[in-house]
Amino acid sequence: MGWHRELLIGFDLETTGTDPREARIVTGAVIEVRAGEPLGRREWLADPGVEIPADAVAVHGISNERAAAEGRPADRVADSIADVLVGYWKSGVPVVAYNAAFDLTLLSAELRRHALPSLADRLGGAPPAPVVDPYTIDRWVDRYRRGKRNLEAVCAEYGISLDAAHTAPADALAAARLASAIADRHPKIAALGPAELHRRQIQWYAEWAADFQAFLRRKGEPDAVIDGTWPLRELAESQPA
Repeated sequence: MGWHRELLIGFDLETTGTDPREARIVTGAVIEVRAGEPLGRREWLADPGVEIPADAVAVHGISNERAAAEGRPADRVADSIADVLVGYWKSGVPVVAYNAAFDLTLLSAELRRHALPSLADRLGGAPPAPVVDPYTIDRWVDRYRRGKRNLEAVCAEYGISLDAAHTAPADALAAARLASAIADRHPKIAALGPAELHRRQIQWYAEWAADFQAFLRRKGEPDAVIDGTWPLRELAESQPA
């Protein structure tokens, strides 16, 4: 049957910015999906504790006023999301996140910022796994396809409907459906177990980062550095509150 037809957990965050070590959670969603159909969901709205920049509001539609009025404290939201995800990982259920290195690094930075247990702490010292990242997988299986690799573009490539893009529930559901669609198109992906697929993605992401870094340096950016760590980048020793 394959992992892509079993239970998958779509996960997405909408945030205050694009740097996962500095940005804050605004909304989050975790959606249970089996064979492309949503079974249940959890959603969060946070008061991030900092101003949400206008360009971020334009993307996800959550205003500062709404976040302040309706959002839960940021530390409680980060703690709750982490607990939910860890519960699935402890059961061996894959968590699917598009560009997982962004979302999981940002969540981890929030946990550290609020002096909360890390994902590894909650997993008894183990790293968060298994993670399925359609962004990383698609880039490996179809390396030379031209065009954008954002969620909307890759959903279009695989025939996945994406309504209300840049809202956490819609993006989380689309990511899970996209993971299944990629595995349907590429049997070699479907044939891998979640643990082995996780290990392969670590390698694929590192290879892509090294290639992209070399490309940038050839193109006149001699100091370009592309972090090849997946699915969770290292954090600085201290995170500002």
